[in-house]
Amino acid sequence: MIHLKDLRYVRLGTRDPDAAAEYAQKVLGLELVRREGGAVYLRGDDRDHTLVYFKGDPAAHVAGWELADAQALAAAGAALEAQGIAVRAGTRREAEARHVEDFVSFADPSGNAHDLVVRPPHSGRRYFPARDCGVWSFSHIGLRTTDAARDEAFWTTVLNARVSDRIGSAPLLRIHEVHHTIALFPSSYPGVQHVNHQVHGVDDIMRAYYFMREQGVRIVFGPGRHPTSGAVFLYFEGPDGMVYEYSTGVRLIKPEEEATYRPRQFPFAASSFCMWGSRPDIPEFRAREGAETKAA
Repeated sequence: MIHLKDLRYVRLGTRDPDAAAEYAQKVLGLELVRREGGAVYLRGDDRDHTLVYFKGDPAAHVAGWELADAQALAAAGAALEAQGIAVRAGTRREAEARHVEDFVSFADPSGNAHDLVVRPPHSGRRYFPARDCGVWSFSHIGLRTTDAARDEAFWTTVLNARVSDRIGSAPLLRIHEVHHTIALFPSSYPGVQHVNHQVHGVDDIMRAYYFMREQGVRIVFGPGRHPTSGAVFLYFEGPDGMVYEYSTGVRLIKPEEEATYRPRQFPFAASSFCMWGSRPDIPEFRAREGAETKAA
């Protein structure tokens, strides 16, 4: 089994990296780290970078996952190939662009692109947000899945993810004590569905809500509270249609709970995404909700 230590970064293609970087600083509130090779590097905590916009197809998304060391990387490549999954070793130039010692890339069964990386650096400087947004950590991503049951099996048998809860057929997966680092979102095509950053408290969520409205940013979900993780949240639209989320108060599943913890099953309904009554303004949700309601 491949042991993922943490989610390190997400790389997003965009036609206009400068405009995307401006949004990431002025609206999302991330700190600009550097510009190099046509890419813009930003961060939301003390890691070297957590978000990269590169000039390219807006549908090109890559999630970067940290492994323990070079031996773990070699073993991971072999394990993936044993499953019939093509693995590509990164070049030295590509590793330098990712600011990692080494990496391999692969696509999961739905076609989502991933990097497995070793020795990604932390920053020697304290994180300083571009505005007073309350962001303190890059935390999780939503991934599109074309077959939730198949992909759940991949993440929990080939990789070390565990199911925390399910909404309909969609699992919320953890790789450490945070309730979920991956949310698999049923879709007809692959890609990152949303990018989450943790903020310090509910006041930051509500300040963001009014700030986004004043700036004309489209709110797609919230403010609300997830019944699954317990987190208070706000989802809003960014460049190229990417959805970003602020949340706070996410549930932790401690190591001593692992032996007895059992995932809960929630119906695929708005009430399973928000206990306060907010409904996601996301086409895939509306289509899926209708499909699962008819099936029931």
